[in-house]
Amino acid sequence: MNWDDESVPTTADRLVGAAADGEDQAVEAALRPKALEEFVGQERVREQLDLVLKAARQRGGTADHVLLSGAPGLGKTTLSMIIAAEMGAPIRITSGPAIQHAGDLAAILSSLAEGEVLFLDEIHRMSRPAEEMLYMAMEDFRVDVIVGKGPGATAIPLELPPFTLVGATTRAGLLPPPLRDRFGFTGHMEFYAPSELELVIHRSARLLDVEIEPGGAAEIAGRSRGTPRIANRLLRRVRDFAQVKADGVITREVAGRALEVYEVDGRGLDRLDRAVLRALLGLFGGGPVGLSTLAVAVGEERETVEEVAEPFLVREGLLARTSRGRVATPAAWAHLGLVPPQGAGPGQDGLFVP
Repeated sequence: MNWDDESVPTTADRLVGAAADGEDQAVEAALRPKALEEFVGQERVREQLDLVLKAARQRGGTADHVLLSGAPGLGKTTLSMIIAAEMGAPIRITSGPAIQHAGDLAAILSSLAEGEVLFLDEIHRMSRPAEEMLYMAMEDFRVDVIVGKGPGATAIPLELPPFTLVGATTRAGLLPPPLRDRFGFTGHMEFYAPSELELVIHRSARLLDVEIEPGGAAEIAGRSRGTPRIANRLLRRVRDFAQVKADGVITREVAGRALEVYEVDGRGLDRLDRAVLRALLGLFGGGPVGLSTLAVAVGEERETVEEVAEPFLVREGLLARTSRGRVATPAAWAHLGLVPPQGAGPGQDGLFVP
């Protein structure tokens, strides 16, 4: 049971979760920009990618292989589709977990047309045999298909048409260096500034035929965790509230009331985030406390707290990971309207000023 006696949403239930569910995927397909000039944010990546694609078009060849890394919901899939559109080429979409055998990859590669874009999501989760086959395919546009077993096995070379591989990963550090080195362009997707998210929200509102005022867009952007996918999801929920509880226009006041109903606070924290902070502050005096103990206190699995709640809390400066456990920062006490204890507790040296 949670110490504050509140139920905590699971990962799949979170309104501010960055993973895409079926509804998100359907809506994103309608809201996705179709060209680089329509893509909001990621200015450095967009500018560099524009040069890569224009140069490839001028040469009349295929673009270099592209690796996009960054957190979920920042636009990696959208950029892959834009790459195909800018090159006037079809796109084939698959994912690392779907390729468990080298034969799976060989079947996909051998069916590609010349110039086609192959988008491989979560590329770091591809099996090792398929990964090793990909090395030769990316560099030499050739794969060796093994026929037979044992001493009588024969490698048959299969020539591939030139293609562009776009790999996407949320954990670039897990990619082996030989694979990373074969990408001609690597772009790291950063979290969006609130001003950039306001542009995303205004664009989405126009496409969804929703009337929104600048203050309403700013209120939603400030609670969107720097992620366009979350911004669009919050926009849809606020739209519902404005339609039922107001006159259909999203103002700052309407957006604030709506997101209060959905329990997303001014910094983008939801009930799970606040449950972690309340347990850390209320039960353990701000820490340090072990991750397993903290997970039990909020009634969640250790992995849920570590992989779902902690990254954003750390990024917001509300929680710190130390060698002795998790520790709340002064900002966490201030965010929940609590007063930190006088003096620094064990393991909190330097975090609080007496």
